[in-house]
Amino acid sequence: MNPRRILFTTQRILQQLRHDPRTIGLLLLVPSALTGLLAWTLSGRPGTFQTIGPQLLGVFPLIVMFLVTSVITLRERTVGTLERLFTLPLTKGEFITGYALAFALLAILQSILVATLSYTWYGLAHQGVPWRISLVALCAGLLGTAFGLALSAVAHTEFQAVQFMPAFILPQLLLCGLFVPVGQLPVALRLVADVLPMTAAIHAISNFQSTSYYAGQFAILVGFIFGGLGVGAATLRRRTK
Repeated sequence: MNPRRILFTTQRILQQLRHDPRTIGLLLLVPSALTGLLAWTLSGRPGTFQTIGPQLLGVFPLIVMFLVTSVITLRERTVGTLERLFTLPLTKGEFITGYALAFALLAILQSILVATLSYTWYGLAHQGVPWRISLVALCAGLLGTAFGLALSAVAHTEFQAVQFMPAFILPQLLLCGLFVPVGQLPVALRLVADVLPMTAAIHAISNFQSTSYYAGQFAILVGFIFGGLGVGAATLRRRTK
């Protein structure tokens, strides 16, 4: 892959997003606002936000980045930008990598902003290591980007991308351990939950585990990230039907 063409794609996406304040707001402000709203609603229940808040730092970025990435990629395909790009000597791998880098930068900003506000203004005092929680939020954002790019090769319209989101997100929300601990799920559901990326994000935030345990959960997240990018590159169509 050519680094110059990858950086060209990354720069073009960032320039496009710079002129779209609503998308920037959705990417950077919505996860922070949702976390703040949760902290506010739980202010009358001391200790509850300290338990739930860190886990949601691995959920909100994934959902937001998944939605935004899939919609933006499909928008480019719909208006013909994608086909015009592929008239250049740009491979599918370079296109996907350029997109991933652009949204990775936004995911970094998103994770820093959410974590900073959570540990200062929102009063989060988690017993875990703050940098590890920030890293989980970053991985969750990258995971949402990877799956959003993969989904954009399957859906044909932006509306279809939105329709796919409940099918992709809601089962993971139910099984990842937010509502019922994974260990208390029926055996069949537990086997499914153990291999879900959102479950790995929740487990990577949990306290009092060994270093090897955390390394395993991050390995699952990274594996899904590269898997999603690989699927996106393999199924990306050069022409819109």
